[in-house]
Amino acid sequence: MGEIVLIFDGWCGFCTRAARWIRRWDRRGRVRLVPCQRPGAPERYGLTRAQCEEAAWAITPDGQRHRGAAAVLAALDGALGWPGLLRLYAFPPIRWLVDGLYEQIAWHRGRLPGVRPYCEEHPEECGA
Repeated sequence: MGEIVLIFDGWCGFCTRAARWIRRWDRRGRVRLVPCQRPGAPERYGLTRAQCEEAAWAITPDGQRHRGAAAVLAALDGALGWPGLLRLYAFPPIRWLVDGLYEQIAWHRGRLPGVRPYCEEHPEECGA
């Protein structure tokens, strides 16, 4: 299994917390965290800045792009070294449930507990 790129909103404290949580599970360095505010990052993966600010994205080693809940599951699969979560996501009832949960979290992320945003800690990486 190769490296998975997880693109997240680096100005979001909750998103930064979630990305760090995935990094903690990633004992073999399979997931690379990239804030969407890094100059050129969205375009490098065929995305727009707006797409990356509205949802997390994961790009797998074979070039597949996953958005939202699927991105989080793909990153967790990479971190854990087990592709089971994304396979479960393929089943419609599970996908509907997980997508609904992701959308609610994304909608309310500014009110959810977070940490100091990545781009606040690393302004040089975020074009600030």
